[in-house]
Amino acid sequence: MATDGVKILDGDLAHDTYERIMDLYDSGASLEAIRAEMPFTQEEYGLEADFYHEIFVTAYALAFWELGALTPDVLAEVTRVIARQAGVALWTREVDTKTGRQRQQVLDRLHQKLSQPNLKPRKRKRYRRVTQFFFQVDEVLAFWVPDGSYRALLCVGITQYRGQCTYNLVLTTYHGLVPPTPADLLACSVMGRPIESGYTLAQTLAQQPGVDELWQQGCLKPNCFLGLSYHLVTHLDMLGLKDRFERVGHLPIREAFRRTSSYGYESSLDRLESILSNLPQHLALFERGLYPVSLLHQRG
Repeated sequence: MATDGVKILDGDLAHDTYERIMDLYDSGASLEAIRAEMPFTQEEYGLEADFYHEIFVTAYALAFWELGALTPDVLAEVTRVIARQAGVALWTREVDTKTGRQRQQVLDRLHQKLSQPNLKPRKRKRYRRVTQFFFQVDEVLAFWVPDGSYRALLCVGITQYRGQCTYNLVLTTYHGLVPPTPADLLACSVMGRPIESGYTLAQTLAQQPGVDELWQQGCLKPNCFLGLSYHLVTHLDMLGLKDRFERVGHLPIREAFRRTSSYGYESSLDRLESILSNLPQHLALFERGLYPVSLLHQRG
């Protein structure tokens, strides 16, 4: 199915459109600057172009209505795309008549809403940023597991978005009776996945400098990017987990190799212990690969 549901903000395109507008607004951008960054134009979507244009137009219009800044031209385009019934036709064809009617009802309610001025425009949100971190980017973190041995993770990044701070951790293959040193990790690997490029070899290399070393070593098929597999822990959840980590030094990863292939949130000690105690099983279950730290770290 081309989208996740019949609601206005179902599916990636709708969420991306709406949230990008709101993120710009909350960051302090003027309405004029947002419109310049997010022009109200019809993109080339390929198959089902009218349907995807409907998704874009309705999400765009809803965002600006909530900001109290919906313009007549946008409302007119909403009216036009609703009348074309591209979404209704797609849902009817791919699911059933009932779902098509549900989409029509959603669109009708939206049009009624947008046709009235918003008397209480949304205010800019101010998100508090964490300034005192438990760990720092590029720190090596040792983790003790119940069998008495140690595993190791790299804190490859810290992200703050809409008031939530996360530590972006990558698992390594280190397994020893004592906490590792950064030098120990140079003989280990980290977890990741290949990402098909779709570009020429030269373009791929330009976007991820150094990836050709992985191609040459047979760690990665030619013309693939490397994306790391991240285990994210929020600042709040880390409050209850941090005592099980030991900071043992720094090992910077090259900026080009911080690209994400997948991520998941970890919030409990039991979950982390289970993953780190059974790393081969976790690798097989989630189809992850291993990539040498020696080829990824920042040298010199």
